[in-house]
This record gives sequence, structure tokens and C-alpha cells, in this order.
Amino acid sequence: MSIREKQVPVITVDGPSGSGKGTICQLLARELGWELLDSGALYRLTALAARHHGVALEDVEALEVLAAHLDVQFRPADEGQEMQIVLEGEEVTHAIRNERVGEDASVIAALGPVRAALLNRQRDFARAPGLVADGRDMGTVVFPSAELKIYLDASAEERAQRRYKQLISKEPGASLDDILNDIKARDARDMNRVVAPLKPAPDAVRLDTTRMSIEAVLQAVLDEARHRGLR
Repeated sequence: MSIREKQVPVITVDGPSGSGKGTICQLLARELGWELLDSGALYRLTALAARHHGVALEDVEALEVLAAHLDVQFRPADEGQEMQIVLEGEEVTHAIRNERVGEDASVIAALGPVRAALLNRQRDFARAPGLVADGRDMGTVVFPSAELKIYLDASAEERAQRRYKQLISKEPGASLDDILNDIKARDARDMNRVVAPLKPAPDAVRLDTTRMSIEAVLQAVLDEARHRGLR
């Protein structure tokens, strides 16, 4: 762990797809005035870059090179707006949220060499006054000494419903059954991969968000942060 990480407080928020990590992390970072790391975006960006450059998901060596040299910018947004993500000069904020890109990212995330290539890039996001890190192995691998580790979960059915509601206005043909099957398959890949499998850190605070509102989840995390002197 770098000197920077030791000096900067970190809150990690891990959990499966659709558990509410992204929304909570953005709200939490804004509330605290801290930096935000969307680690999933880095894997999605690698997947999108692979498509742009015609790199097959089986070509681990080429994917490792892409991950190590991603030309990425995260542009802060005004309040009420979302952060802009730029890949190789192209604004791809919405493009990386495509379901197929997400599926490719889940495959890529299981590759050890790719994860290693992105590890230091993720740790470089730890900047004053603090960092909120959103992902699947933030508390177990990337920031194991984080001051607060949160693990969010929800039933696969609830997570599928959330994703369906997000997609239906943009993709009228979206199928709830297909989304549920994709989520279950992604969970299986993430939880059973050899390198950095998805699991709660031993010292993580676990929250089941199935029947919780966004406001209730945020308040629970803020209460934990306050308890640790991070507010």
C-alpha cells in the first residue's frame, strides 16, 4: 500500500450488480466532499476498448496491454448531473452501461493479468480529503486497510427489477427474465472466479438493501462513517 493510501481515509462499498453501490457511492462522495472511484467503470472501459480495437475476450495478453494503457478521463459533473467518462477522446458515459458491455466486463474482470494491470490505477484515486470506492473487491483486495468497508446486497429478483426499470425507457424490448438470468450468471462468475472473488471483507458492514430505500441505505452508511469519525 502506498504512502498516499495510508494518509487518505477510504470508504469501500462492494456488492453484486444492482445492489445500489453506484447510487450510494455518488451520494456519499457528494455528502462528504470526497473523491469517487467507480472501479466497475474501468472494467467496462477495458471491455469497450477491446471492442473498439477488435481484441477478443480470449486474448488475455492484449487485454492486459489495453487495461494498462487506457486513455481515460473522469470529468466531474455539476450537482444533479452525472460524471462524464471519456475514452480515447470519446464521451462514453452511457455507452459503457450497455448490457453487452457489462457482460464482457464481467468476463474480463475474472482475468488475473487484467486485474493486476488495473490495481495501481485504482489505488491512485486515493486523494485528499478522502475516497469512496465502489466495486466488488475494494475492501478485500484494492483497499484492505480502508477505515470503513460496506457490503451491499439484495435478492437477485429485486436487482433484476431495478435494472429492468432503468432499461425499459431506453430499451423497450428489454426482458425481465433475460435480465434476471444475466444477473444470476454474472453473480456466479464474480463469486466463483479464482482471482479476487466477490465476497464481503471479514470486517465489512453488511446491508441487505432489498427492502430499503436509497435514503435509508445512505443514512445507514453515513451513520457508520460518523461512528468512525469520518464525518
